[in-house]
Amino acid sequence: MKKLFWFGLTGLILFELANVYFIMPMPGSQQMNSIDLAYFLYSYRWYFRIGLAIAAAVGSILSVWKRKWAVVIPIITLAVVIYLVNYKMAADAMFQQPQNIIFKTVADNKVDSNRLVIGIELNGKAKAYPIQFIGYHHHLQDTLDGKAILVTYCTVCRTGRVFQPIVNGQQEQFRLVGMDHFNAMLEDATTKSWWRQSTGEAITGKRKGTKLTELMSTQTSLEKWIQLHPNTTILQADPAFANRYDSSFKYEQGKSKSKLTGTDSLSWRDKSWVIGIKAGDASKAYDWNMLKQKRIVKDTLNQTAIIVLLANDNRSFFAFELPANTNSVSLLNDTLLLNTKHYRINGKGIDTGFNLKPVYAYQEFWHSWKTFQPQTDH
Repeated sequence: MKKLFWFGLTGLILFELANVYFIMPMPGSQQMNSIDLAYFLYSYRWYFRIGLAIAAAVGSILSVWKRKWAVVIPIITLAVVIYLVNYKMAADAMFQQPQNIIFKTVADNKVDSNRLVIGIELNGKAKAYPIQFIGYHHHLQDTLDGKAILVTYCTVCRTGRVFQPIVNGQQEQFRLVGMDHFNAMLEDATTKSWWRQSTGEAITGKRKGTKLTELMSTQTSLEKWIQLHPNTTILQADPAFANRYDSSFKYEQGKSKSKLTGTDSLSWRDKSWVIGIKAGDASKAYDWNMLKQKRIVKDTLNQTAIIVLLANDNRSFFAFELPANTNSVSLLNDTLLLNTKHYRINGKGIDTGFNLKPVYAYQEFWHSWKTFQPQTDH
């Protein structure tokens, strides 16, 4: 019977560790294609727990123990493992959702203007979400112009995305559950399916294959966003998490030395920065170092002429479709000149009523872009 006790107890410890191993950045875990196994273990966790607990209890009761500590110490060890795994190492315990969602106007803003933000504009209304805050929370559900939005950011992939949290016509709620291939995973409240942050697609569970509608967003410095959207509101620090937000600029400037979030200053390394562009079903990556040298790149993607721009601040970038018959392209002091017409760097016409059509563009680590856009060109 002692063997039954040790089987149940050891099984419980290994099961709890496996539950966190496959969905958190543990050695080797993020290189595996193990998401379905991880989801199976998580979905049936209570069956495993109850079965193994019964085995351990029966084995303990029917065994004769000469030394009581031989039972007490392993049970305490199990309790410690359960606590750490479920209350300390769980993704939504490590990175909690904000308790206070506070927005301020430009006049009342307290966020440093040098911070990077994920900006979104709908029907003339604009909001800015500092990466300093979204990077900790990983996602935030909000509204803009009366529409529900899901603002997400994964610091390990350097991916910022904004989605409509609408599934089958109903607004959905999400929580951070872990990561897969170094990308944050969200779990929906209705079916408990797991969704990939970089693509907005459910990768396992009842809704596997379903995609959230992505909204156009822009990564810029807060200073540049305010210049382009003077009536914007800006997300402020939640006082409940003030000591958890990154107070330095190392991550945003690419100076972090962390193995997960650090940047390789060379080109086309796993942790190098790229600008990823999507046009229809086509995608392409552009080297950040090259863009800093040229500031403007003209290309063709999916039979569509496009341009990628980098502002003078070396942080804010934009991408647009080029109008037909565009013969000359130049950028001077963040003003874009196409033929004889001038545009602001966000594509808004200055001496023309025509605005350029934006293209989905993201700054992220090369390892992320090539993993989740496997057909990408570069």
